[in-house]
Amino acid sequence: MSMIPPSAASLRGAVDLSSLVNRPQPGAPGAGAGAGAGGASGAPGAPGAPGAPRAAGGPGAAGALVQEATDATFTQFIELSNQVPVIVDLKADWAEASVELTALLTRIVTAYAGRLVLVGIDAQNNPQLAQAFQAQSVPTVAALVGGRPVQLFQGSYPEEEVRAVIEQVLQLAAQNGVTGTIEVGDAGDGPAEPVEEPLPPHHAEAYDAIARGDYAEAIREYQTAIAQNPRDALAVAGLAQVKLLERLQDKSLDEIRSAAAAAPGDLDAQMLVADLDVSGGHIDDAFGRLLDLFPSQDADGKTAVRTRLLELFEIVGTDDPRVTAARRRLTMLLY
Repeated sequence: MSMIPPSAASLRGAVDLSSLVNRPQPGAPGAGAGAGAGGASGAPGAPGAPGAPRAAGGPGAAGALVQEATDATFTQFIELSNQVPVIVDLKADWAEASVELTALLTRIVTAYAGRLVLVGIDAQNNPQLAQAFQAQSVPTVAALVGGRPVQLFQGSYPEEEVRAVIEQVLQLAAQNGVTGTIEVGDAGDGPAEPVEEPLPPHHAEAYDAIARGDYAEAIREYQTAIAQNPRDALAVAGLAQVKLLERLQDKSLDEIRSAAAAAPGDLDAQMLVADLDVSGGHIDDAFGRLLDLFPSQDADGKTAVRTRLLELFEIVGTDDPRVTAARRRLTMLLY
């Protein structure tokens, strides 16, 4: 069983946005691929739509704490994971082991009384999420903590081992300041929605635009927020993330990598591969590619590479040691 280390470092740089590329629009039918097959790889890390996901189920604790997601709706849970850890259950109703694990996870999560949320995903009908969480088989269990993915385990395990992993998720969440709870009403009252602080107006507009796939509008809203408050770090990071999503939109992984391989001197093609690598969590590869390109560029090319690197630094996290190392190397190249 793959046990996560109880360390904040395991979250830093785990950004993976490519599951939001080419995602089906709400109402679109899911692809009929098997678990683990399908769209671009990655796990979400971009800003999610504001507001808590709706509970799937009837009144009572399980209705609020055990929910369902699809390729088209998963971004809602990214934001929720900033409040409580989200356990992700990639499952299949036809697999007995998966059904049994879902029942076990439901019991465990419900027992924590709001400190966790369980999100079930039909792996076969949601290929982008199956690929994002590297679900080679069902069941596959992962987590989201603070908007970042954490791989947990595949297959079924004894209850005591599963509980141990869940405890580690809670420890990791606490180290990253994710210590909220979901308030659940009495059984007769139905599930209560999490209480969230209202977003600043331009942030709220940006989140709404992201939810409907209008990245250009989200960029404008974040730019306006930064113009009003240049020290708005969340807007700066959000802007970098949405720009990356816009660049990857309507492009497949194979298309991006093939174009770069065919034109090693094409700076735009090489920078797009770096975007893809960051979206897939391959941080060192992305930074190394851009820093290797930098010395051979003219003045405009160097400016473009430096600008892209600074945006990717914001996405990964400016206190990440890989960002520190890449920034040091960039400084040496500049001077």
